[in-house]
Amino acid sequence: MINNTMKNYGNNRSVIRDLFEFGNQRKAVVGAENVFDFSLGNPNVPAPAKVNATIRELLDTKNDIYLHGYTSAQGDAACREAVVKDLNKRFGTSFRKENLYMTCGAAASLKIVLTALYTPGDEVVVFTPYFPEYRVFIETTGASVRECPCDPDTFQIDLIALENAVTEQTKSVIINSPNNPSGVVYTEDTVRQVASFLKQKEEDYGHPIYLITDEPYRELVYDGICVPFVTKYYTDTIVCYSYSKSLALPGDRIGYILVPDEIADSADVYAAVCGAGRALGYVCAPSLMQHVIEQCTGLVSDLNEYREKRDLIYNALTDLGFTCIHPDGAFYLFMKSPIADAGAFSAKAKEFDLLLVPADSFGTPGFVRIAYCVATDMIRRSLPAFAKLAECYAEELKK
Repeated sequence: MINNTMKNYGNNRSVIRDLFEFGNQRKAVVGAENVFDFSLGNPNVPAPAKVNATIRELLDTKNDIYLHGYTSAQGDAACREAVVKDLNKRFGTSFRKENLYMTCGAAASLKIVLTALYTPGDEVVVFTPYFPEYRVFIETTGASVRECPCDPDTFQIDLIALENAVTEQTKSVIINSPNNPSGVVYTEDTVRQVASFLKQKEEDYGHPIYLITDEPYRELVYDGICVPFVTKYYTDTIVCYSYSKSLALPGDRIGYILVPDEIADSADVYAAVCGAGRALGYVCAPSLMQHVIEQCTGLVSDLNEYREKRDLIYNALTDLGFTCIHPDGAFYLFMKSPIADAGAFSAKAKEFDLLLVPADSFGTPGFVRIAYCVATDMIRRSLPAFAKLAECYAEELKK
């Protein structure tokens, strides 16, 4: 016998990964230069120069045990000290290294936290649109997902919808800002209102409602936009972070969980995080990357290059008549499908070797996600294909 739930996950990959694999197959047929793959959030902008320089220096000066041996289960002490020092400097906080648990990126952080906190019957609220793997992470703990639609015009959190989504079984709410897939940054006013509402519900229900912040895009913001640091607004906040996007290191899988002292039952929550990491086999994040982060925390890849890509594709597609949400952060463009069936629209785009992710699994039918973290030249070369796609929907785009 096998676990049929796991078999189903294995046989039914995410639509993002399906498109990515389709793109690899097409590249073998028509050439990589003729496939315009906007499926995967795989940063094209290089890591800051200091990252690679630090790796080289470590390889040249440190012994193998230091570089490749196990660290403490919760992470190397010097690495955790460097991370909290950076956070405290930037956000005026007073975290200690004991508040931090190093992980294999934000996905591992989320899975560990959810495993640590939830049991069958619990509910977790997610705001649409949301990263589809949230559902996998949540449901495999035995908890259930409650989708909460955002404002359809601004994609900010809809407080009335949140009031309808939260019940006595709600044990946490996940927010992701800048948002994948919309690129929207939740405003300070939005965060304050969410915090006030959840604090009241904690009092009404007599138990904590943890606000889990998924923050792999925290530093990727444009035009002077500020991302509120949520622990400053809501006491029961747990932070899940990854360096995959800020340092362009997605394949190196390094991040952390921050469990502030101020949250309810903080010592127990941190112990449960350590226990969940152990149970899931996530003990000891990659040692080499922990030593790199120790020296590189606080750095960010070239935001100007991301901004150039954003402006290029946003302006070109809106000029063609497509409706797009203007992204203030991350590196995704959320475009409205000219027809109700975004899956059919995505399939039509594939005829022009344009790989656009339909957003049904993100909880927002009728949209597609375009990951513009690709070569700027590829964006330019894709524009004639987008023009041909627009011609197929000329009447719909006039409406």
